[in-house]
Amino acid sequence: MTSAADRPLRILYVFRAPVGGLFRNVYDVVKAMAERGHAVGILCDSTTGGERGERLLKELEPLLTLGIHRLPMRRNPHPSDITALRKVAELVKLHDVDVVHGHGAKGGLYARAAGVLSPNSGPIRCYTPHGGSLNFYPGSLAHKGFMLIERLLERGTDLFLFESQFITDRYYEFVCVSKRPTLIALNGLYEHEFEAVVPNADATDFLYVGEFREAKGIDTLVEALFLLANEGFHPSITLVGSGPSEERIRALTAERGIDGQFRWRGVTPAVEAFKLGRVMVVSSRFESLPYIVLEAVAGKLPLITTDVGGIPEIVTRDYHYLLPPNDPRRLAMVMKEVYRRPFADLKAEAASLSDQIKMRFTVPLMVETVLSGYRMAMAQRRPAA
Repeated sequence: MTSAADRPLRILYVFRAPVGGLFRNVYDVVKAMAERGHAVGILCDSTTGGERGERLLKELEPLLTLGIHRLPMRRNPHPSDITALRKVAELVKLHDVDVVHGHGAKGGLYARAAGVLSPNSGPIRCYTPHGGSLNFYPGSLAHKGFMLIERLLERGTDLFLFESQFITDRYYEFVCVSKRPTLIALNGLYEHEFEAVVPNADATDFLYVGEFREAKGIDTLVEALFLLANEGFHPSITLVGSGPSEERIRALTAERGIDGQFRWRGVTPAVEAFKLGRVMVVSSRFESLPYIVLEAVAGKLPLITTDVGGIPEIVTRDYHYLLPPNDPRRLAMVMKEVYRRPFADLKAEAASLSDQIKMRFTVPLMVETVLSGYRMAMAQRRPAA
């Protein structure tokens, strides 16, 4: 007989856009929870996600007994937020939900707002920030406004499930050190993702995979390649992805006269994208705990990366190719060094790094941490549950 403490839960996951690392995290947790016998539902935006988001949600649909619910959600504050808040309340009541888990700033707002007025009542309200509002130009008026909202919402939070130590520290710095139960559930990977990537025969010397936007520092990467070109060194590189900065980056490569070194590829699954280059370069200015770095390290792909966000939690602070952001000269120097080293040596070092993270970043561990957090919060709230 199943004890009350171990009974299946009814869980509603709330987030805005079914894209990127946030959605990867939610997808893996939702799938595992449903497979463990919990009743699960999703509420997310109806205007984002694209073809891939639609496909992944369709894959989850047969597993989700509480259904998939979608309505328009804006990135910034908007009157439509009222509709979303009402929808959360409706679903909580209709399905007698035990846990409402909000991911990202918008998901966190929708999941916790009702708890601000009536804390310690209703479902357990859980929050996982993914860095958006916390990393939004610290010190700016907008950032101060977002942090004020976060402080108000803390009152309506029963459990914090951070996805990295970096985001935990960021929350403590800009919001508060909450007395609510807090756990870190590191992003997880599957066993097959630790298989070594074999580059294609025509792979370029370097590779970038991700969004094309300012925070990713692709202009720094372009300027580094320009510096190398001035030295007579012209390595090839493939850029995989899309985003609002693509046109500007293309123009910059042409302006610098190095566009012939670039290959461009649209959004591509990581397992295929990683085969397009021999060494991965991450030039980001801001990150949380990026899946793309986790996946590259797991796949034993040689890596050059900036020292931002939670990346040092993956590669450690003493990693030889961990660089400061916004430093094209340093990046150029390291890219030249890496290019001149035997590829077999680079792969051996990458394999060692992959082995080091294998036990810490797993989907089963991530899911077990999340579930134990739910049980802990419920026990504290309702000892008899």
